[in-house]
Amino acid sequence: MRRSSLGAAGAVAAGLAAASLAFAPTASAAVSPGSATATYDCGSWGGGTATITMTHSGTTGQVWITAPVTTPIAVGADTISATFTLANSAGANRVFTGKKNPAIPAGGSANLGPLTATNVVAGDKLNSYFAGVALKLVIFGVTVNCDAVTSQSPGQFVIS
Repeated sequence: MRRSSLGAAGAVAAGLAAASLAFAPTASAAVSPGSATATYDCGSWGGGTATITMTHSGTTGQVWITAPVTTPIAVGADTISATFTLANSAGANRVFTGKKNPAIPAGGSANLGPLTATNVVAGDKLNSYFAGVALKLVIFGVTVNCDAVTSQSPGQFVIS
């Protein structure tokens, strides 16, 4: 009996490890750098450094954002609608959208992604967007607007 309990525990641990990898962004040689930080001001919802990770395949770009937004109450998984705009020095801006987030405890920071844009192409150079709202979140019907305060560090995302 003890042996099957340990086997079940091992299987659960392996399953949890596989699940955590399934939700992590994958590296992509087509985006450099793969991750950047920038500062955002989200008004009374918070502000500070956001970490942005990006991947690219074909014409689809995906971003994951650890946003400087603090939720006053718990938020369920996949309940935050997000729109994230990056300025494109090579042409039209790129707008990433989605409704993907893990459950967030009261007082927790918003983790978003993947947010997807289907018009990201080789040659795009994407950086913080300063000509309006850069990150818009809708949480329980309340709109949270975040403005970019700084450019990305270590630099813009270059799609190759």
